[in-house]
Amino acid sequence: MKHLIIWSGIAGTTAALSIRKTDPDAVIDIITDEPYPFYSRIRLPEFLSSETDENSLIIRKFEWYEHNRITLSLSTRAIAIDPAKREVMTSTNTISFDRLLVATGAACFIPPLPGSDKKGVFTLRSMDDAKAIREYAKASGGRVLLIGGGVLGLEAGYGMIKAGCTVTVVEVFPRLLPRQMDQTGAAILQRRMEAMGFSFHLGAKVKEIIGRDKGEALLLEDSRRIACDMIIISAGIRFNLDLVKKLGMTIDRGLVVNDRMETGVSGIYAAGDLIQHNGICYGIWPAAERQGEVAGLNMAGSNAEYRGTTPSNTLKVAGIDLFSAGDIDADGKKEALVFRDQDKAIYKKLVFSNDLIIGAILLNDIQDRRKVMKAIEEKKDIHAIRKRLENWDLSLL
Repeated sequence: MKHLIIWSGIAGTTAALSIRKTDPDAVIDIITDEPYPFYSRIRLPEFLSSETDENSLIIRKFEWYEHNRITLSLSTRAIAIDPAKREVMTSTNTISFDRLLVATGAACFIPPLPGSDKKGVFTLRSMDDAKAIREYAKASGGRVLLIGGGVLGLEAGYGMIKAGCTVTVVEVFPRLLPRQMDQTGAAILQRRMEAMGFSFHLGAKVKEIIGRDKGEALLLEDSRRIACDMIIISAGIRFNLDLVKKLGMTIDRGLVVNDRMETGVSGIYAAGDLIQHNGICYGIWPAAERQGEVAGLNMAGSNAEYRGTTPSNTLKVAGIDLFSAGDIDADGKKEALVFRDQDKAIYKKLVFSNDLIIGAILLNDIQDRRKVMKAIEEKKDIHAIRKRLENWDLSLL
Protein backbone atom coordinates (compact mmCIF):
# COMPACT_ATOMS: atom_id res chain seq x y z
CA MET A 1 0.00 0.00 0.00
CA LYS A 2 1.35 3.41 -1.00
CA HIS A 3 0.45 6.37 1.22
CA LEU A 4 0.99 10.00 0.27
CA ILE A 5 0.78 12.82 2.82
CA ILE A 6 0.59 16.44 1.76
CA TRP A 7 2.36 18.66 4.29
CA SER A 8 4.68 17.82 7.13
CA GLY A 9 3.05 19.49 10.12
CA ILE A 10 1.89 17.77 13.30
CA ALA A 11 -1.12 16.11 11.63
CA GLY A 12 0.82 14.77 8.65
CA THR A 13 3.84 13.62 10.64
CA THR A 14 1.70 11.89 13.28
CA ALA A 15 -0.29 10.16 10.52
CA ALA A 16 2.92 8.88 8.93
CA LEU A 17 4.07 7.40 12.22
CA SER A 18 0.67 5.78 12.81
CA ILE A 19 0.81 4.19 9.37
CA ARG A 20 4.30 2.88 9.96
CA LYS A 21 3.42 1.37 13.34
CA THR A 22 0.35 -0.30 11.85
CA ASP A 23 1.83 -1.42 8.54
CA PRO A 24 5.60 -2.10 8.58
CA ASP A 25 5.62 -2.68 4.81
CA ALA A 26 3.74 0.43 3.70
CA VAL A 27 5.31 2.94 1.33
CA ILE A 28 5.01 6.41 2.88
CA ASP A 29 5.77 9.69 1.12
CA ILE A 30 5.45 13.17 2.64
CA ILE A 31 5.65 16.30 0.51
CA THR A 32 5.89 19.83 1.86
CA ASP A 33 6.44 23.18 0.23
CA GLU A 34 8.67 24.23 3.12
CA PRO A 35 12.46 23.70 3.05
CA TYR A 36 12.48 22.23 6.58
CA PRO A 37 11.43 18.91 8.10
CA PHE A 38 8.78 18.94 10.83
CA TYR A 39 9.46 21.75 13.30
CA SER A 40 7.68 23.39 16.23
CA ARG A 41 5.58 26.34 15.10
CA ILE A 42 4.49 27.02 18.66
CA ARG A 43 8.11 27.78 19.60
CA LEU A 44 8.67 30.37 16.87
CA PRO A 45 8.40 33.25 19.40
CA GLU A 46 11.51 31.82 21.08
CA PHE A 47 13.29 32.08 17.74
CA LEU A 48 12.27 35.75 17.47
CA SER A 49 14.06 36.48 20.73
CA SER A 50 17.13 34.43 19.68
CA GLU A 51 16.58 32.13 22.67
CA THR A 52 16.72 29.17 20.31
CA ASP A 53 18.08 28.45 16.85
CA GLU A 54 16.67 26.80 13.76
CA ASN A 55 18.10 23.39 14.51
CA SER A 56 16.58 23.34 18.00
CA LEU A 57 13.11 23.90 16.54
CA ILE A 58 13.33 20.82 14.33
CA ILE A 59 11.29 18.06 15.99
CA ARG A 60 11.97 15.30 13.48
CA LYS A 61 15.51 15.23 12.13
CA PHE A 62 16.29 13.64 8.76
CA GLU A 63 17.51 10.53 10.56
CA TRP A 64 14.00 9.96 11.95
CA TYR A 65 12.53 9.78 8.44
CA GLU A 66 15.24 7.39 7.37
CA HIS A 67 14.73 5.19 10.43
CA ASN A 68 10.98 4.97 9.80
CA ARG A 69 11.45 4.55 6.04
CA ILE A 70 9.46 7.68 5.24
CA THR A 71 10.40 9.60 2.10
CA LEU A 72 10.33 13.35 2.77
CA SER A 73 10.32 15.74 -0.19
CA LEU A 74 11.05 19.33 0.81
CA SER A 75 10.30 22.47 -1.23
CA THR A 76 7.71 20.48 -3.16
CA ARG A 77 4.35 22.15 -3.64
CA ALA A 78 1.23 20.11 -4.37
CA ILE A 79 -0.55 21.67 -7.35
CA ALA A 80 -3.49 19.37 -8.10
CA ILE A 81 -5.07 16.10 -7.03
CA ASP A 82 -6.51 13.62 -9.54
CA PRO A 83 -8.69 11.20 -7.51
CA ALA A 84 -9.52 9.05 -10.54
CA LYS A 85 -5.88 8.45 -11.47
CA ARG A 86 -4.78 8.41 -7.82
CA GLU A 87 -2.12 11.02 -8.55
CA VAL A 88 -0.90 14.30 -7.11
CA MET A 89 0.78 16.78 -9.43
CA THR A 90 3.53 18.72 -7.68
CA SER A 91 5.91 21.53 -8.56
CA THR A 92 8.58 18.95 -9.44
CA ASN A 93 6.83 15.72 -10.51
CA THR A 94 3.71 13.55 -10.33
CA ILE A 95 3.29 11.14 -7.42
CA SER A 96 0.89 8.20 -7.34
CA PHE A 97 -0.93 6.98 -4.23
CA ASP A 98 -3.33 4.34 -2.95
CA ARG A 99 -4.41 6.49 -0.03
CA LEU A 100 -3.90 10.20 0.40
CA LEU A 101 -3.91 12.47 3.45
CA VAL A 102 -4.47 16.18 2.89
CA ALA A 103 -2.98 18.02 5.89
CA THR A 104 -2.31 21.42 4.36
CA GLY A 105 -3.25 23.29 7.52
CA ALA A 106 -3.94 26.98 7.51
CA ALA A 107 -2.26 30.30 6.81
CA CYS A 108 -2.43 33.60 8.65
CA PHE A 109 -5.48 35.67 7.85
CA ILE A 110 -4.64 39.14 6.59
CA PRO A 111 -7.69 41.43 6.87
CA PRO A 112 -8.54 43.72 3.94
CA LEU A 113 -6.52 46.54 5.44
CA PRO A 114 -5.10 49.27 3.16
CA GLY A 115 -1.32 49.22 3.37
CA SER A 116 -1.03 45.60 4.52
CA ASP A 117 1.16 44.87 1.50
CA LYS A 118 3.79 47.44 2.50
CA LYS A 119 7.32 46.53 3.43
CA GLY A 120 7.74 45.89 7.14
CA VAL A 121 4.31 44.26 7.57
CA PHE A 122 4.51 40.61 8.61
CA THR A 123 2.59 37.58 9.77
CA LEU A 124 4.09 34.78 11.86
CA ARG A 125 3.25 31.24 10.79
CA SER A 126 6.44 29.66 9.44
CA MET A 127 10.15 29.48 10.09
CA ASP A 128 10.77 31.78 7.14
CA ASP A 129 8.32 34.31 8.60
CA ALA A 130 10.25 34.27 11.90
CA LYS A 131 13.57 34.73 10.12
CA ALA A 132 12.24 37.68 8.13
CA ILE A 133 10.78 39.36 11.24
CA ARG A 134 13.98 38.95 13.22
CA GLU A 135 16.19 40.34 10.48
CA TYR A 136 13.90 43.28 9.75
CA ALA A 137 13.73 44.20 13.44
CA LYS A 138 17.50 44.32 13.65
CA ALA A 139 17.75 46.62 10.65
CA SER A 140 14.77 48.94 11.03
CA GLY A 141 14.33 49.82 14.70
CA GLY A 142 12.64 48.54 17.81
CA ARG A 143 9.05 49.81 17.76
CA VAL A 144 6.79 46.86 16.98
CA LEU A 145 3.05 47.21 16.52
CA LEU A 146 1.04 44.03 16.89
CA ILE A 147 -2.45 43.79 15.39
CA GLY A 148 -4.31 41.17 17.43
CA GLY A 149 -4.35 40.29 21.13
CA GLY A 150 -4.73 36.52 20.92
CA VAL A 151 -2.41 33.86 22.33
CA LEU A 152 -0.11 33.62 19.31
CA GLY A 153 0.12 37.37 18.96
CA LEU A 154 1.00 37.96 22.61
CA GLU A 155 3.64 35.23 22.51
CA ALA A 156 5.15 36.79 19.40
CA GLY A 157 5.07 40.19 21.11
CA TYR A 158 6.89 38.83 24.11
CA GLY A 159 9.53 37.35 21.83
CA MET A 160 10.08 40.80 20.37
CA ILE A 161 10.28 42.40 23.83
CA LYS A 162 12.98 39.91 24.78
CA ALA A 163 14.76 40.88 21.57
CA GLY A 164 14.93 44.47 22.87
CA CYS A 165 11.88 45.91 21.09
CA THR A 166 8.94 47.86 22.44
CA VAL A 167 5.56 46.30 21.63
CA THR A 168 2.18 47.98 21.24
CA VAL A 169 -0.87 45.74 20.83
CA VAL A 170 -4.01 46.85 19.01
CA GLU A 171 -7.01 44.59 19.61
CA VAL A 172 -10.55 45.06 18.30
CA PHE A 173 -12.09 43.27 21.31
CA PRO A 174 -12.38 45.20 24.58
CA ARG A 175 -10.20 42.61 26.38
CA LEU A 176 -7.16 40.45 25.76
CA LEU A 177 -7.54 36.81 24.75
CA PRO A 178 -11.28 37.06 24.09
CA ARG A 179 -11.58 33.30 23.48
CA GLN A 180 -9.60 32.27 26.55
CA MET A 181 -10.37 34.90 29.20
CA ASP A 182 -13.36 36.65 30.71
CA GLN A 183 -13.29 40.37 31.51
CA THR A 184 -12.00 40.03 35.08
CA GLY A 185 -9.21 37.60 34.23
CA ALA A 186 -8.20 39.58 31.15
CA ALA A 187 -7.84 42.77 33.20
CA ILE A 188 -5.50 41.02 35.65
CA LEU A 189 -3.49 39.60 32.76
CA GLN A 190 -3.29 43.01 31.08
CA ARG A 191 -1.82 44.68 34.16
CA ARG A 192 0.84 41.99 34.45
CA MET A 193 1.76 42.30 30.77
CA GLU A 194 1.92 46.10 30.98
CA ALA A 195 4.46 45.67 33.77
CA MET A 196 6.50 43.55 31.34
CA GLY A 197 6.62 46.34 28.76
CA PHE A 198 3.50 45.83 26.63
CA SER A 199 1.23 48.75 25.68
CA PHE A 200 -2.38 48.10 24.70
CA HIS A 201 -5.10 49.76 22.67
CA LEU A 202 -8.24 47.66 23.26
CA GLY A 203 -11.59 48.01 21.53
CA ALA A 204 -9.71 49.71 18.71
CA LYS A 205 -10.60 49.33 15.03
CA VAL A 206 -7.79 49.66 12.52
CA LYS A 207 -8.32 51.76 9.41
CA GLU A 208 -5.04 51.85 7.47
CA ILE A 209 -1.33 51.15 7.58
CA ILE A 210 0.41 54.31 6.49
CA GLY A 211 3.89 55.10 5.25
CA ARG A 212 5.63 55.81 1.95
CA ASP A 213 7.24 52.54 0.97
CA LYS A 214 6.97 50.76 4.33
CA GLY A 215 4.66 50.56 7.31
CA GLU A 216 5.45 53.56 9.51
CA ALA A 217 2.23 53.93 11.51
CA LEU A 218 -1.20 52.49 12.08
CA LEU A 219 -4.21 54.74 11.66
CA LEU A 220 -7.24 53.84 13.76
CA GLU A 221 -10.83 54.60 12.83
CA ASP A 222 -11.03 57.16 15.64
CA SER A 223 -8.16 59.04 13.89
CA ARG A 224 -5.47 58.04 16.38
CA ARG A 225 -2.11 57.45 14.77
CA ILE A 226 0.34 54.97 16.32
CA ALA A 227 3.89 55.25 15.01
CA CYS A 228 6.00 52.12 14.58
CA ASP A 229 8.97 50.62 12.76
CA MET A 230 7.28 47.36 11.82
CA ILE A 231 3.91 45.61 12.12
CA ILE A 232 2.99 42.01 12.87
CA ILE A 233 -0.57 40.98 12.00
CA SER A 234 -2.01 38.22 14.19
CA ALA A 235 -5.68 38.19 13.22
CA GLY A 236 -6.51 34.50 13.06
CA ILE A 237 -6.13 31.91 10.32
CA ARG A 238 -7.64 30.97 6.98
CA PHE A 239 -7.84 27.35 5.89
CA ASN A 240 -5.65 26.13 3.03
CA LEU A 241 -8.46 24.68 0.92
CA ASP A 242 -7.40 25.58 -2.62
CA LEU A 243 -6.12 22.08 -3.33
CA VAL A 244 -9.46 20.40 -2.58
CA LYS A 245 -12.04 22.93 -3.77
CA LYS A 246 -12.58 21.26 -7.15
CA LEU A 247 -12.79 17.66 -5.92
CA GLY A 248 -16.45 17.56 -4.94
CA MET A 249 -15.74 17.37 -1.22
CA THR A 250 -18.02 19.07 1.31
CA ILE A 251 -16.56 22.40 2.39
CA ASP A 252 -18.22 24.60 4.99
CA ARG A 253 -15.89 26.77 7.06
CA GLY A 254 -13.34 23.97 6.73
CA LEU A 255 -13.08 20.69 4.84
CA VAL A 256 -15.75 18.44 6.36
CA VAL A 257 -14.62 14.98 7.51
CA ASN A 258 -16.31 12.14 9.36
CA ASP A 259 -15.13 10.41 12.54
CA ARG A 260 -12.62 8.37 10.50
CA MET A 261 -11.13 11.53 8.96
CA GLU A 262 -12.57 10.56 5.55
CA THR A 263 -13.45 13.34 3.12
CA GLY A 264 -16.18 11.60 1.12
CA VAL A 265 -13.85 10.95 -1.81
CA SER A 266 -12.67 7.36 -1.78
CA GLY A 267 -9.12 6.92 -0.51
CA ILE A 268 -8.66 10.56 0.49
CA TYR A 269 -8.43 11.57 4.14
CA ALA A 270 -7.82 14.94 5.81
CA ALA A 271 -6.59 16.09 9.21
CA GLY A 272 -5.28 19.20 10.96
CA ASP A 273 -6.19 22.85 10.86
CA LEU A 274 -8.02 22.75 7.52
CA ILE A 275 -10.71 20.28 8.61
CA GLN A 276 -14.14 20.67 10.16
CA HIS A 277 -15.43 17.84 12.34
CA ASN A 278 -18.95 17.84 13.78
CA GLY A 279 -19.22 21.52 12.97
CA ILE A 280 -16.00 22.47 14.77
CA CYS A 281 -12.78 23.86 13.28
CA TYR A 282 -10.22 23.44 16.05
CA GLY A 283 -6.98 25.03 14.82
CA ILE A 284 -5.02 23.77 17.84
CA TRP A 285 -2.06 21.41 18.11
CA PRO A 286 -3.65 18.66 20.32
CA ALA A 287 -6.61 18.30 17.95
CA ALA A 288 -4.39 18.13 14.85
CA GLU A 289 -2.18 15.52 16.50
CA ARG A 290 -5.09 13.23 17.39
CA GLN A 291 -6.73 13.74 13.99
CA GLY A 292 -3.48 12.77 12.28
CA GLU A 293 -3.21 9.67 14.44
CA VAL A 294 -6.78 8.57 13.58
CA ALA A 295 -6.29 9.27 9.88
CA GLY A 296 -3.05 7.30 9.77
CA LEU A 297 -4.56 4.32 11.58
CA ASN A 298 -7.49 4.17 9.19
CA MET A 299 -5.34 4.66 6.11
CA ALA A 300 -3.39 1.60 7.24
CA GLY A 301 -6.51 -0.50 7.65
CA SER A 302 -7.56 0.05 11.26
CA ASN A 303 -10.93 1.28 12.48
CA ALA A 304 -10.25 4.30 14.66
CA GLU A 305 -12.60 7.19 15.39
CA TYR A 306 -12.02 10.81 16.33
CA ARG A 307 -14.34 11.94 19.11
CA GLY A 308 -13.36 15.59 19.28
CA THR A 309 -10.96 17.57 21.43
CA THR A 310 -11.73 19.85 24.36
CA PRO A 311 -10.43 23.28 23.28
CA SER A 312 -7.61 24.42 25.53
CA ASN A 313 -4.81 26.96 25.37
CA THR A 314 -1.77 27.94 27.37
CA LEU A 315 0.10 31.22 27.22
CA LYS A 316 3.87 30.76 27.20
CA VAL A 317 5.23 34.06 28.50
CA ALA A 318 7.83 34.18 31.28
CA GLY A 319 6.28 35.23 34.56
CA ILE A 320 2.77 34.42 33.37
CA ASP A 321 1.18 30.98 33.52
CA LEU A 322 -2.22 30.69 31.87
CA PHE A 323 -4.37 27.66 31.18
CA SER A 324 -7.82 27.97 29.66
CA ALA A 325 -10.14 25.16 28.55
CA GLY A 326 -13.68 24.46 27.49
CA ASP A 327 -16.53 26.92 28.07
CA ILE A 328 -15.06 29.87 30.00
CA ASP A 329 -18.47 31.57 30.33
CA ALA A 330 -17.13 34.92 29.15
CA ASP A 331 -20.57 36.53 29.51
CA GLY A 332 -21.07 35.37 33.10
CA LYS A 333 -24.35 33.57 32.43
CA LYS A 334 -23.44 30.18 33.91
CA GLU A 335 -22.70 28.89 37.37
CA ALA A 336 -19.04 29.45 38.20
CA LEU A 337 -16.59 29.30 41.07
CA VAL A 338 -14.10 32.19 41.09
CA PHE A 339 -10.96 32.97 43.08
CA ARG A 340 -8.81 36.07 42.65
CA ASP A 341 -5.69 37.47 44.30
CA GLN A 342 -4.91 40.87 42.80
CA ASP A 343 -1.53 41.22 44.52
CA LYS A 344 -0.24 37.92 43.09
CA ALA A 345 -2.12 38.35 39.80
CA ILE A 346 -3.88 35.02 40.39
CA TYR A 347 -7.28 34.36 38.85
CA LYS A 348 -9.03 31.00 38.86
CA LYS A 349 -12.44 30.05 37.55
CA LEU A 350 -14.34 26.78 37.23
CA VAL A 351 -17.52 26.79 35.13
CA PHE A 352 -20.25 24.25 35.94
CA SER A 353 -23.24 22.70 34.25
CA ASN A 354 -25.26 20.55 36.65
CA ASP A 355 -22.55 18.48 38.39
CA LEU A 356 -19.96 18.72 35.62
CA ILE A 357 -17.03 21.07 35.12
CA ILE A 358 -17.38 22.36 31.57
CA GLY A 359 -14.69 25.05 31.50
CA ALA A 360 -11.83 26.60 33.42
CA ILE A 361 -9.41 29.51 33.62
CA LEU A 362 -6.25 29.19 35.69
CA LEU A 363 -4.02 32.28 35.70
CA ASN A 364 -0.69 32.17 37.57
CA ASP A 365 -1.70 29.06 39.51
CA ILE A 366 -1.89 26.20 37.03
CA GLN A 367 -0.65 23.32 39.17
CA ASP A 368 -4.02 21.55 38.90
CA ARG A 369 -4.49 22.03 35.16
CA ARG A 370 -4.14 18.34 34.28
CA LYS A 371 -6.72 17.33 36.88
CA VAL A 372 -9.11 20.00 35.66
CA MET A 373 -8.61 19.05 32.02
CA LYS A 374 -9.19 15.38 32.79
CA ALA A 375 -12.39 16.19 34.72
CA ILE A 376 -13.69 18.20 31.75
CA GLU A 377 -12.80 15.57 29.16
CA GLU A 378 -14.10 12.63 31.19
CA LYS A 379 -17.24 14.49 32.32
CA LYS A 380 -16.55 13.63 35.93
CA ASP A 381 -19.48 13.99 38.33
CA ILE A 382 -18.27 16.39 41.05
CA HIS A 383 -21.38 16.38 43.23
CA ALA A 384 -19.70 14.48 46.07
CA ILE A 385 -16.67 16.80 46.19
CA ARG A 386 -18.47 20.08 45.53
CA LYS A 387 -17.79 21.53 48.99
CA ARG A 388 -14.07 20.82 48.66
CA LEU A 389 -14.01 22.48 45.27
CA GLU A 390 -15.62 25.57 46.74
CA ASN A 391 -12.57 25.81 49.04
CA TRP A 392 -10.36 25.34 45.99
CA ASP A 393 -9.24 21.91 47.10
CA LEU A 394 -8.90 20.13 43.76
CA SER A 395 -7.05 17.09 45.10
CA LEU A 396 -9.98 14.73 44.49
CA LEU A 397 -10.57 15.69 40.85
